[in-house]
Amino acid sequence: MSITYEQDLVLWARTTAQLLREKRWEAIDLPHLIEEIEDLGKSERSAIGSQMERIMVHLLKWQYQPQRRSDSWLDSINDGRSQIRRKIEDSPSLRNYPEAILEKEYARARREASRQTGLALNVFPESCPFAITQVLED
Repeated sequence: MSITYEQDLVLWARTTAQLLREKRWEAIDLPHLIEEIEDLGKSERSAIGSQMERIMVHLLKWQYQPQRRSDSWLDSINDGRSQIRRKIEDSPSLRNYPEAILEKEYARARREASRQTGLALNVFPESCPFAITQVLED
């Protein structure tokens, strides 16, 4: 079954699900199944981090380039917040994760905001100027 995993992940997942339903434990590709389950959690955390970075980039741009403010920035901020809410609704154990990664994601957002705006990196505060509520709530 490992060849199927390497060749076609979707087919492998369907086959594995069927084997689980049939309780054919001996036929299950356990190492890859474990890897995929672990990756699910990583993927959810990564998605939250990515959305937090996107939100904070736009919050920084909103604050430091008021003359360029646009509805698309607000749409992006609101969409990012919505995406995070959905992830947390689906996995309540991630409720505290955004606060835990706030500073790390802010550092990324700061660099990206500098790149997007053309403003020097030192224009933006080194420490996150946003409370977690400002990042996550409307």
